[in-house]
Amino acid sequence: MSENTLALTKFLAELRYQDLPENVLSRTEDLFLDWIGSALASKGAHPIPLFEHYAQRMGPAQGAANILVSGRGTSAYFAALVNAASSHLVEQDDLHNSSVLHPATVVFPAALAAAQDLGKSGSELLLACVAGYEAGIRIGEFLGRSHYRIFHTTATVGTLAAAVAVGKLLDFDEEQFINLLGSAGTQAAGLWEFLRDAADSKQLHTAKAAADGLLAAYLTADGLTGARNILEGEQGMAKGMSTDADPSKLSDRLGSRWALLETSFKYHASCRHTHPAADALLALMTKEHLSHEQIASVITRVHQGAIDVLGRVSVPQSVHQAKFSMGTVLALIAINGKAGLTEFHETALTDARVAHFRDKVRMQLDPEVDRAYPQRWLGRVEVVTTDGRLLTSAIDEPKGDPGNSLTRAELEDKFCRLVAFSGARSEQQVAGLIDKVWSLRGQSDMRWLG
Repeated sequence: MSENTLALTKFLAELRYQDLPENVLSRTEDLFLDWIGSALASKGAHPIPLFEHYAQRMGPAQGAANILVSGRGTSAYFAALVNAASSHLVEQDDLHNSSVLHPATVVFPAALAAAQDLGKSGSELLLACVAGYEAGIRIGEFLGRSHYRIFHTTATVGTLAAAVAVGKLLDFDEEQFINLLGSAGTQAAGLWEFLRDAADSKQLHTAKAAADGLLAAYLTADGLTGARNILEGEQGMAKGMSTDADPSKLSDRLGSRWALLETSFKYHASCRHTHPAADALLALMTKEHLSHEQIASVITRVHQGAIDVLGRVSVPQSVHQAKFSMGTVLALIAINGKAGLTEFHETALTDARVAHFRDKVRMQLDPEVDRAYPQRWLGRVEVVTTDGRLLTSAIDEPKGDPGNSLTRAELEDKFCRLVAFSGARSEQQVAGLIDKVWSLRGQSDMRWLG
C-alpha cells in the first residue's frame, strides 16, 4: 500500500469529535439541512416512487431507519437507498468543486440510516459525515478530471465516501478502514451515458452508492476483507478509471485542510456546470436593464467538463434533462430571473419562449476557464443584443460557492421552498426540522428524523 492511502486510513481511524473546529461542525449542520430539503422536495416525483416500491417489496415492513419522503420505517440499507435517490433528483444538493463530487447525497443517506439503526447521537453523526466528506473529496481529487469525463464521480467515489461515514459510526480502526475502502471501491460504478437518453440512472447511481457503502461497512464490521490497495493498485480504481490520477491528493493536508468547508450550495435547480454562466448572464441583464427579447445570441465560455456533460443534451425530453441543458437554464434565467423548481416544472418544456431562447445559446471552450477548473468554476458570457451591441460579463464565484455562500437565513428560505414545492411536510413540521438541525449536536439519537 502507498503511504498516501495509509495516511488517509490512519487519519480516518484517529479522527475524533473534539478534533473538529467549530466552523466545520456548523457547516456540516448547514449541509445536513440543505440535504434534507433536497430529499423532501422529490416526494412523489418520478422515479422516486419506483425506489420506494422496491424497498417495500424487498425490505422489511418496518425498521429503525426512515425513508424521508414517506416517513416509513425500514432497514438501514433500504433507507439509505431511497433517501440517496430522492436527494439527487431536484438538482439542489451540494457540490465540491475540485473533486466534482456531490457529497451530501451519498454521505448523509448512508450515515443517517446507520445512525438511526445503531442508535447514534447527533454529534456522532456529525463526526461520521465529516469523515465521509474528507475522504470522498480527496479520493475524487485523486482520480482527476479524466475520471469525471466518463464516470459519474458521485456514483463511483460516492460509494467510498458513504462507506467511510458508516465505518466511522462503527468506530473502525485503521485496518478496518483499509478493508472497507477495498470492498467499497470494488463496487464503485456509474457512467454518464444516461444523459443522452434522459434516463433515470442518476438517481440509481446515488441510491446504489449510499446503499453499497453501507453494505461494505456492515460486512467489514463482521470481518469481510477487501483489496488492500484498491485506490492505487495495479488493478485498482486509478488504473481502470483514470489517466491523470494524483496520489498526493489522498493525503493533502489531512487535519489542517477541512475540505468540507470548500463545498458549495446550489442556488439554481440545475446542473452545477450551468451556474457560473447563469449568474454571469443574470448580472449582465440586471446591469444593462436587458429583457430576454433584447438578446440576439449568447455565447457561454466554459470549461471542458461542462461541454462533456451539458453537450449531450440538445433538445431536452424531460424536466430532469432540461437541467442539463445550458440553453434551457439560461432561458429560464433570462425570462424569469431565476431557474428554480417551479420554473423548470412549469415552463422548461412547454413555454415557446424558452425553446426560442435556448436556440440562441451555445457553449465555447475557453482556455482560461478550463485552466481554472475544477478548483474554480468561472462564469463568462458574451451577449449580442438585437440592436447590435456586444456585451460581456464575468463571475468568478457563483452564488453558493464558499466565497459567495448562503447564509443560514438563506438556507432556511431555500429549505422552506424545497419542502413547500412537494408538500412533503407542513409549515409547522418544517420549522421543527430546522430547529432540530440547528441543535443537532445536542440530539441523543437520530430517530426523530423520519
